[in-house]
Amino acid sequence: MKSVRRPAVALSAMLVLVAVQAVADPTGLLALVGWSGAQPRFDVGAWPLAPYAMFVPVVLGVTWWVAVRAGDRFWTLVAGVVLAVMLAQAATCLVMTWDVAAAAWAAGYVTAKAVPAALVVAALARWFGGPTSRTTVERSAPWPPAMPVWLPAVLLAAVAPLLSGLWWTGAAYGPGIPAARPDRGPVSMLVAIVLIAVATAVCLRWMRARVPGVLGGWLAALVAGGMVGLVQAVVAFTVDGGLTGDLWPLMTAYLTVADGLSFGACVGWIAGVIAVVAERVHAGGPARVLQLAAASVALIAVTAALVLPATGAGAPASAAEPNGGSTDASRTAASVPDGFLRAEGRLITDGDGNQVLLRGVNVNQLVDFYQPQADVAATRPLTEEDFAGIAAQGFNVVRLNLSWSALEPERGEFDDAYLAQVADAVEWAKQHDVRIVLDMHQDSWFDGATAEGTACRPGTDPMWGYDGAPDWATITDEAPRCQFQGRDISPAGNRAFQHFYFETDGVQGALVDTWGRLAAEFADEPAVAGYDLLNEPGFGETAPVTTSLLLGRYYARAIEAIRAAGAPQIVFVEPSIFWSGLGFDSGPTPGFTDDRNIVFSPHLYAESLTMDRSLGIPPIVGMDRQFVLAQRVADEYGAPLWSGEYGYWGDDADVVDRLGRYADAEDANRLGSAYWVWKQACGDPQNGIGPTGNGLMVQDCETGDDAPPRDDLLAILSRAYPRSAPGMLTALDADGTHVSLAGSVSGRSCGLEVWVPGDAEPELTSTGVTDAATTAVPGGWRITGCVEGDYTLSTD
Repeated sequence: MKSVRRPAVALSAMLVLVAVQAVADPTGLLALVGWSGAQPRFDVGAWPLAPYAMFVPVVLGVTWWVAVRAGDRFWTLVAGVVLAVMLAQAATCLVMTWDVAAAAWAAGYVTAKAVPAALVVAALARWFGGPTSRTTVERSAPWPPAMPVWLPAVLLAAVAPLLSGLWWTGAAYGPGIPAARPDRGPVSMLVAIVLIAVATAVCLRWMRARVPGVLGGWLAALVAGGMVGLVQAVVAFTVDGGLTGDLWPLMTAYLTVADGLSFGACVGWIAGVIAVVAERVHAGGPARVLQLAAASVALIAVTAALVLPATGAGAPASAAEPNGGSTDASRTAASVPDGFLRAEGRLITDGDGNQVLLRGVNVNQLVDFYQPQADVAATRPLTEEDFAGIAAQGFNVVRLNLSWSALEPERGEFDDAYLAQVADAVEWAKQHDVRIVLDMHQDSWFDGATAEGTACRPGTDPMWGYDGAPDWATITDEAPRCQFQGRDISPAGNRAFQHFYFETDGVQGALVDTWGRLAAEFADEPAVAGYDLLNEPGFGETAPVTTSLLLGRYYARAIEAIRAAGAPQIVFVEPSIFWSGLGFDSGPTPGFTDDRNIVFSPHLYAESLTMDRSLGIPPIVGMDRQFVLAQRVADEYGAPLWSGEYGYWGDDADVVDRLGRYADAEDANRLGSAYWVWKQACGDPQNGIGPTGNGLMVQDCETGDDAPPRDDLLAILSRAYPRSAPGMLTALDADGTHVSLAGSVSGRSCGLEVWVPGDAEPELTSTGVTDAATTAVPGGWRITGCVEGDYTLSTD
C-alpha cells in the first residue's frame, strides 16, 4: 500500500491547496489558480478554460508521477512538485498562445507559488504518506565510467543557446553576468554553458541515485538550473554594486533562479532521456557509444527544429542594431521628416544631429475620470494659460493624458468636441514652444466603481472607478469590481484586460484602429513628439504572457496602424503596471516590432508609489538603481529611455529631498521625463477628496480656487538644463540656475540650447562654444550657441 498511499496523499494535498487558494485569492496573483468570480466563457477560445482544463490536470498528473517515483525522500519530492507546477504553467500558457518560447519562459513566473506549494505537499506526503524507505539505486560502472553523467550534462548545456528563447533577458542581467545566449557574446555564453554542464553533472550524480528513469535526470536538470541561477545572482551582486539600500540583489536572485528552474523544467527532459539511454548503452561497450552519440545529436536536432522557429532566432535587439536590425527605410529615424523628433540609438534627437532632452509634466485635465462626488469636479479646465505657465517653468514637453472613453464613446465614432479639445491643446503647446506626447491613459481599465450591493470577498474591498476604456470596450463577465491591495488589482479590471489582450469582440483591434485615426489627425504636426500607446497596462490574469508577449503584439499592431496613417512621430511603449509597483518588469518581448522610431517609457516611481513604501519595507529598487535597470531594458529594444511619469511622493516631510535625489540621478543619466502632475482636481478619484487638489498647481478644495503652487518642488523641476545639445551629452549636473554640461559632436553645429530659470542673467563659462547668446524668455533665459568637437558650458 505504501506505493499508493504516498502519491494519494500528495495528490489530495495538491488538489486541496489549489481549491483553497482559488477561493482565497480572486485575482490569481498569489494563487496557483485564481477564481475571479467571472461567468464562464466558452466562445472566446481556450484562455478562460486553460487554468482549469489544462493547469489542474497537468499539475495533478505530474504530482502523482513524481510522488510515485521520487516520493521516498522529502527534497526529491519538493523538486518534483516544483516541476509539476512549472510544467502546468507552461502547458497552460502554451494552449493560450501557441508560442513555445513565451510559454516555457512563463513557467518561471510561478516560482514564488511553486516552492511554497511544493514544501506543503511534500511535508504532508512525508507525514501522512506511510513509512519511508530511502533506497539508493546501485549502478554498475559504465564505459566510460562518467558517461551517463557528463554526456547528458554537456549535451544539455550545449543546446542551451539554441533554446534560450526569452530566458536570461531583462533588467536582472547586467553586464558581466554569464547567460547562455548568443547575443550576450561568446565569453558570457561559454561561461554559462560550462556552469550548466558542471551543475547538471553534479545533480545527476546525486539525483539519479535516488530517482530512477527519465525523471531522475529531469529533476537533476531542474535543480541544476536553480544552482546556475544562484551563481548568476552572486555575480550580479558584485557587478550591480551589492547592497546599496534596496532589495534588488534579492530580486535578482529570485529572477535568475526562476529562469534557471523554468529552463530545467522545460528542457531538462533532454538530460533525463540521454542519461537513461547512456546507462543502458554502456553494457554494449565502446561500439555502442557512437550509436548513443548519433542518437543524441538527432534528438537535439529534432528539438531545435521544433523550438528554434518559436524562440527565434529572435534574439533581443541591440543598441547597434535596434529592433532586430530591420533595414526597412520606412521604419528608420532617417525617414522621419525635418522638424520631427525621432529615436536614434540611445538618444531622442531632432534630426539635425542634436540630442533633445524632453522635460516637462503630465496634464490630466482632459481625462474622463470617474467622479466620486457629484458636486466636486474630477478635472480642472485646460486653457492656454496652462501651457504658458508650463513654458515659464522651462518645460518643453507635456504628456497629455487622453481618455478612450471620451474620444470614442460609441464604437467607430469619434467625439468631435473632444478631438477639438485635443487639437486646441496641441496648438497652444506649439505656440509656447512645448511639444506634446499624446498618451492613451487608463487606470484600472475603466471608470466603473463597485456596484451598489456588491459583497466583496474577504481580502478585497469596494472601490471607486477611475478612467480609461469606454463601456462598449469593457468586458468583465460579471467579475466583481473589488480591489485587492490597490485599484489595479480587481477581478473585473483583470478580466477586462484579459479580454483586451486576447482580442474578444475585436476590442484590441478597435483601439488599434483608434490609434490609426488619431495619428492621422496629427501626422503632419511636428509639435506632437509622439504617441504613448497605453498607460501602465494591466497584467490581466496570466502574466507574463499578457504583460510581455500579448502586450508586445498589441504595440506592434498599433505601431503599424500609426505608420499606415502616415504619422512619422515617435511611439512611446510602456511596460506593465508591475514596473510602477515594483520598480522593474519584463516589458514587451524583445523584437516585438521592427520599427526603430520607438522610445521605452517606464514610470520611474521607485521609493514613491512602489509597494515597498506602502508595506514599510526597504525599497525593492532604489531611486538611483531604477535608471540603470530601465536603461538595460531600453538597450534590449535598441531604443532611448524616457520616463513618462515620476514623482507623487505625497506630503511627507522628505518629499523635497526625494525629488532632489531624483533630479540628481536624472541629470547624471542625462535623461528627460514628465512629472506627475501639473494640476489635480479635488474630485479626481486619485486625489482622494482631500483639503487640496494635489499637483504642482494646487487647488483649494474648500473654495475651488487656486492655492499657492508647490514652489518647493518647482524650484527643483525648473532647474537649468540643456533642451538641445549637439551630438551627445557626456556629463550633466544642475541645481537651480547653475548647470554644468559637457558634450561631443563631430563637425560644427549650432544646435545648443540651454534653459536657465530666474531673473538674473546667467554668466557663462565654456570651452568649444562660439557665438553664445543669452535671451530673456518668460520665467528665465535661453542660451544658444555653436559648438565643435568636445565642448563644455556652465552657468553661475
